[in-house]
Amino acid sequence: MAFDIPKSTVHDIVHRISRAVICILKRVITFPTPDDLEEVGAGFAQLAGSPAFCTVAGAIDGCHIRIKAPASDAPCYFNRKLFHSAQLQAITDHKGKFIDIFVGYPGPVYTGRLYAPAGKCILGDGGYPCLSAPICLITPYREPVQNPVQACFNAKHARVRNVVERAFGMLKTRWRSIFFKALEVSPAFVPEVVACCAVLHNLCLQNGDIVDAEVVEDPADDPPEPQNTEASAGEDVQDNLAAAVSAPDNCVPALHEHDYL
Repeated sequence: MAFDIPKSTVHDIVHRISRAVICILKRVITFPTPDDLEEVGAGFAQLAGSPAFCTVAGAIDGCHIRIKAPASDAPCYFNRKLFHSAQLQAITDHKGKFIDIFVGYPGPVYTGRLYAPAGKCILGDGGYPCLSAPICLITPYREPVQNPVQACFNAKHARVRNVVERAFGMLKTRWRSIFFKALEVSPAFVPEVVACCAVLHNLCLQNGDIVDAEVVEDPADDPPEPQNTEASAGEDVQDNLAAAVSAPDNCVPALHEHDYL
């Protein structure tokens, strides 16, 4: 016992508080409204330093939450980095606010075509497929890139996508005892614990409580190698966005001095 409080009482308190936090999850972690999407797009364009990214509606990434090996079904939680974990996948806006989370297997954003809206896209790293449907998910070009246009796009893409990595960093820094060691709870309770942390993260951001994300090298967060090396369904969207990134903002004045038609 700690502080003369029985473990059963602590257990009851923790679960009651977590259930209370989960009750407000859908009010705190939500997709932007149509009215908010313009602000989100402008925020991503500012992060990239290019107006071409105004169509971006979110950045997606995943990270591993270390857990103790469960008594049953342990192989199901054994990841490619050779330790037991649960997967957190999240989409953030331009400020690092979580707008969608899912803990466990890949979430319903893809299967339910929930996000992004028509005409918008989300950005992901090379571990994701580049898609135009059923959702528009744009990834960087594969290395080595073929030309300066692709190199410029990849640099700005990484600058924008970094916002979700910073969000994970803030999450891990704020709750070190949860994310910097193996989580010692039942696997069935892991999603609720992580979801509570994500809710509290958003509330902290809304109230100006910002922490500096620690730079921690975690090989578990490296994206896996893409399985499909062929041209992807989102290649045309990727090429158009890359071309827009490298397009000059203003026409060269000399071009206005002649009639070429």
